[in-house]
Amino acid sequence: MAGGVWGRAREAPVGALTLTALTEGIRARQGQPQGPPSTGPQPRSWELKPEAEPQTQALTAPSEAEPGRGATVPEAGSEPCSPNSALEPAPEGPHQVPQNSWEEAVLADLALYTAACLEEAGFAGTQATALTLSSALEARGERLEDQVHALVRGLLAQVPSLAEGRPRRAALRVLSALALEHARDVVYFTVADPTGLPVGPHPAAQFETGAAAELWHSLSRNQRVNGQVLVQLLWALKGALGPEPQALAATRALGEMLAVSGCVGATKGFYPHLLLALVTQLHKLACSPRSPDMPKIWVLSHRGPPHSHASCAVEALKALLTGDGGRMVVTCMEQAGGWRRLVGAHTHLEGVLLLASAMVAHADHHLRGLFADLLPRLRSADDLQRLTAMAFFTGLLQSRPTARLLREEVILERLLTWQGDPEPTVRWLGLLGLGHLALNRRKVRHVSTLLPALLGALGEGDSRLVGAALGALRRLLLRPRAPVRLLSVELGPRLPPLLDDTRDSIRASAVGLLGSLVRRGRGGLRLGLRGPLRKLVLQSLVPLLLRLHDPSRDAAESSEWTLARCDQAFCWGLLEEMVTVAHYDSPEALSHLCRRLPFCPQVQRYPGHVPNFLSQTQGYLRSPQDPLRRAAAVLIGFLVHHASPGYVNQDLLSSLFQDLGQLQSDPEPAVAAAAHVSAQQVAMLARARGRPRGPRLLRLASRPARPPPVFADSPFQRPSLAGRWGCSGPGRV
Repeated sequence: MAGGVWGRAREAPVGALTLTALTEGIRARQGQPQGPPSTGPQPRSWELKPEAEPQTQALTAPSEAEPGRGATVPEAGSEPCSPNSALEPAPEGPHQVPQNSWEEAVLADLALYTAACLEEAGFAGTQATALTLSSALEARGERLEDQVHALVRGLLAQVPSLAEGRPRRAALRVLSALALEHARDVVYFTVADPTGLPVGPHPAAQFETGAAAELWHSLSRNQRVNGQVLVQLLWALKGALGPEPQALAATRALGEMLAVSGCVGATKGFYPHLLLALVTQLHKLACSPRSPDMPKIWVLSHRGPPHSHASCAVEALKALLTGDGGRMVVTCMEQAGGWRRLVGAHTHLEGVLLLASAMVAHADHHLRGLFADLLPRLRSADDLQRLTAMAFFTGLLQSRPTARLLREEVILERLLTWQGDPEPTVRWLGLLGLGHLALNRRKVRHVSTLLPALLGALGEGDSRLVGAALGALRRLLLRPRAPVRLLSVELGPRLPPLLDDTRDSIRASAVGLLGSLVRRGRGGLRLGLRGPLRKLVLQSLVPLLLRLHDPSRDAAESSEWTLARCDQAFCWGLLEEMVTVAHYDSPEALSHLCRRLPFCPQVQRYPGHVPNFLSQTQGYLRSPQDPLRRAAAVLIGFLVHHASPGYVNQDLLSSLFQDLGQLQSDPEPAVAAAAHVSAQQVAMLARARGRPRGPRLLRLASRPARPPPVFADSPFQRPSLAGRWGCSGPGRV
């Protein structure tokens, strides 16, 4: 039936469908020979129904003609007349068709004919015929299984040509009524073209017009059908692979429907499933091959509807969150750049982590459902789906109520299993999960299990793994009864190399971890305890002082914060000097610091600290960064100036003099000038060391005072934040 009727329509406009073609289609479906229709008066087929079926009487009213009027067959392409003119007479005699089959045929004929004639029915006729058909479909729509495809195609082809307003809304109501019993077929035939026949434009192309948006808006406002349609769109989205037209059409349809107020409420029961499907779809789009004309980076645009597949998925996700009261989640994602990360191939998982964090903070009513839907996805054979689920699982561990849905041993075992995965991304997500787990008060008893994995990751080559491990260790120190002594011992050989790591983020995180460790153990340090921690701090003191001049602002500010924690824990009383050096690069403050620091009680306990400071500083003379080379030369000058000749051996002085001499030919003038001044201080200390030794009082009386080093202002001084508060530096008005 569908093939016969709509096959003729392809040769001419759909609205020009003739009753002759309709009659031929009916005869072909019922197995009767095709021939010219009778021109005499014929009974209307829907008038020959038994009286036992009163519910079908509604079909006669809109199309009933005057009694006795004959039927005429118009020419092809002429204006079609009412459906009482040339429909097939009901069979008579012993071969009468069963009642159910007869009703199905009548409804199918009326549906197809009405759909075909909507365009020529006029303003009032369109509304009347569409309302009649929608009422019939609501009552008997389940009998149209074979005609759904043709109906959907015919309606989609004609809706754009109908007048806006009531006629178009009445026609769209037909699709809504049809979707009551055939939601799957309506969605499938709207977003996909399984036949491949050239019947006008592809339905997906209709989404470029406002008519398609009006279609999905109409379906979303119908509370009897919107939930079914959303479920079918979800399955259509999951069944499509990659950025195909079907997946794009389904994604756009979801965005249009979810944008209607109140429609998100229809997702109750499958909201987590829909959210995960959209996020996973974004991961597939980000990792799919791009066409040459597709932009590499999605740019957020507020002008008109979204056109790219990724932007459609993002808008659908925003509508889903906003419609459920998650406006703050959308705002947090916008402020943190989460949407841009979600559509990036290398940043998608970071976007998922941001989304999970925002939902933990502002949409916790869906976390349990999300957590339950994630568990089977963690073992998915699809790598993209599995990684997206892992990132969500990791982010949701920040919610203590959600993390308690599983036994802590099960979560810990799963995260530790990820550490053995050959894929660095999986190990990174596992470390982030361990960091979130460390914040949970109930999980502290598993520290002995957590620490080996976290400490082992500090030696990884991937910066994400090292950064995640440092962050997890720092979170572990925030918990009560943190293992300060154990961490001080374990970090002794591991942390100092990270303070000089070439990656800015790793340096800043390592310095911050040291500061957290000192703050956590400051009570024991004041009492003279914490021997391993004290050694670690003295070993890191020179790097911290030099990192105040780090080109990376994060590393410099982290060094300042850690030095302040050390000053507080060790009671040095040098906080003012440290802050002044950090913000104003003051030589006077640095000189005061070098004069007092080596003689602090906590430092004097360890013999040879001054030569160790000089040896450590000497290594920075070969730094590839100009500010650090200059800072190292200046620090050597002040350390040597305040050092006693007996504390520094001749070999060290010779080595320092040689390296400073080579540095005087540095291409950076500020570095060469600082090296020249410090080399003079080394030479003066060497001469003082070479004088003949006599009685102590005589030596003190005869030793001439060495002039202090004078350094020019540094050209590498970073802008100070103190000026924001109206503060002025030393010597400034």
